[in-house]
Amino acid sequence: MTGPSPETLHPMDGFPRVVFLRPLAAGRANVEVGGFSYYDDPDHATAFFDRNVLHHFDFFGDRLIIGRFVAIATGVKILMNGGTHAMTGFSTYPFSIFGHGWDDGFDPATWQAGHKGDTVIGADVWIGTDAVLMPGVTIGPGAIIAARAVVSRDVPPYALAAGNPARIVRRRFDDETVARLLRIAWWDWPIDKIGRNLDAIRGADLATLEAAQ
Repeated sequence: MTGPSPETLHPMDGFPRVVFLRPLAAGRANVEVGGFSYYDDPDHATAFFDRNVLHHFDFFGDRLIIGRFVAIATGVKILMNGGTHAMTGFSTYPFSIFGHGWDDGFDPATWQAGHKGDTVIGADVWIGTDAVLMPGVTIGPGAIIAARAVVSRDVPPYALAAGNPARIVRRRFDDETVARLLRIAWWDWPIDKIGRNLDAIRGADLATLEAAQ
């Protein structure tokens, strides 16, 4: 019960639209992906980091961190800090990038002032079709992002966020249950242990899951 290898690009035979993101991220700077996280796209699945992760420039230094067992639906866009324009002056137009003298006197600090930090997607998160993540957001483990949501603020663990801008619609479980689930952190277990306890992980009996620790 070990499941597929997390290093397999196409883990489902006959379904090239589904890719594991970890092998796809190999060799990319400032990207960290946990095992078994996947992207589903009928047309451009293997181009995820080129088409769906936008403005992620190595020199800028912001990281994209995706935890284990994350499910990402078609068309999700993750915007990184490289697309930020300077907002400290009267105009946000990026004159300096075109050179030819327009870069004279430009202070990079005005651009970096808008840096929102790393983008972090926790383990066991489900992100729906065409959702958009703005730079620097953190999505807690077990959260659900509804289709077409625009996430501009952090989403706590096991919350359901929807809308534009995304708002917390409800919590999936009460605070005590969430705290216990975070302590269990089944997604960090060895894969053979996860395989032996799939019924408890897929189920809804918290005592059974705790007993499996």
